[in-house]
Amino acid sequence: MSSRERMRSALQHKTPDRVPIDFGSTAVTGIHCSIVEALRDYYHLEKKPVKVHEPYQMLGMLEDDLLDELCIDVEGIWGRNTMFGFPNENWKEFKTLWGQEILVSEHFNTTVDSNGDILIYPEGDLEAQPSGRMPVNGYFFDTIIRQPEIDEAKLDPEDNLEEFKPISEEDCQYLYSEIKRVSNSSRCILGTFGGTAFGDIALVPGQFLKEPKGIRDVTEWYISTKLRQDYIHAIFSKQCEIAIANLKKIHNIIKDGIDIIFICGTDFGTQRSSFCSTSTYDELYAPYYKQVNDWIHENTSWLTFKHSCGAVENFMPHFIKSGFDIINPVQCSAKGMDPKLLKTKYGSDLTFWGGGVDTQQTLPSKNPDDVYREVQERCRIFSKNGGFVFNSIHNIQAKTPILNVVAMFDAVKDFNNS
Repeated sequence: MSSRERMRSALQHKTPDRVPIDFGSTAVTGIHCSIVEALRDYYHLEKKPVKVHEPYQMLGMLEDDLLDELCIDVEGIWGRNTMFGFPNENWKEFKTLWGQEILVSEHFNTTVDSNGDILIYPEGDLEAQPSGRMPVNGYFFDTIIRQPEIDEAKLDPEDNLEEFKPISEEDCQYLYSEIKRVSNSSRCILGTFGGTAFGDIALVPGQFLKEPKGIRDVTEWYISTKLRQDYIHAIFSKQCEIAIANLKKIHNIIKDGIDIIFICGTDFGTQRSSFCSTSTYDELYAPYYKQVNDWIHENTSWLTFKHSCGAVENFMPHFIKSGFDIINPVQCSAKGMDPKLLKTKYGSDLTFWGGGVDTQQTLPSKNPDDVYREVQERCRIFSKNGGFVFNSIHNIQAKTPILNVVAMFDAVKDFNNS
């Protein structure tokens, strides 16, 4: 099977010739740039600086030689702008706090504060307030909350809709060039276009905006989902309208050039519980996700990808009812997220994209043999009757031992060859 055939088989809940693998196609299935460099060195690939295509989490681009080496079956295309609101273009050299020489966009403009922290700016504009901070001992950026003082009497949902606009001609041209770029790829293509994530807390602060207005503080946003539901509905309703209009334009450009669309990264689970009840999900989120998913399923061949960390086993039936085809990252270390239970109860309705190895404890802290055993066990559980794409549980982080990462890939390859 080609990668695309393999993926289609798995996504149709059939058993492919081997377990398909994804790393690098989305902002939640990636690898930190320092580990990308270490992998390139381990496999004796051409020495060159890693391109950081997702600067918020400092994710490194997996180029074709590394994708081939790791037997990756998925390739991603993205919208034009990064999480800080600037495009990746005209790459320039940058030396990180940990001493790695990387390539970043020409708009990746930073300053260093008195603590030695790196500050980054929305749209690369050094005249604006910084919107991200990388601590002096850190490996990625934290969002700087810039919410103005809230006046309840003057709250306007339009302020939280600033980032949701009709897709521009420039963005359309960019997507056209991207779909042409991957048109001859044998890999499955996953598209991330933005605008369809309702209440994604990673996006609420508006780190890509120069002067974000409305409710932008994380705590205040969660409070609003309980106490200001009319306000949230007003945002989501208009956002949904814009999103579907944009999807129509995007589909006219790319048609069946992608296989999967990333819908949202809105987290509903914590390590042991959830951010809201399933009834709140059904009332506040589900109607809008269902509209988006229904439009996609009625008008395209694309499958829909939902990301949610944490203990979300009880949300699975609700995700299915909302029309999602794929769930990621399958955080098996969270309460109630037993792999066998998940596969038995939901394996015929959802494709599990992730769950392959624990990135909180096993991958960064245990030894290669432990990693190997866990990966083999997860593959045995999740791969039965298809419906499984191997990925770690969220992105592979900096400082992960490279031999553990190699053991992970070796375990998948050996499972596939057994």
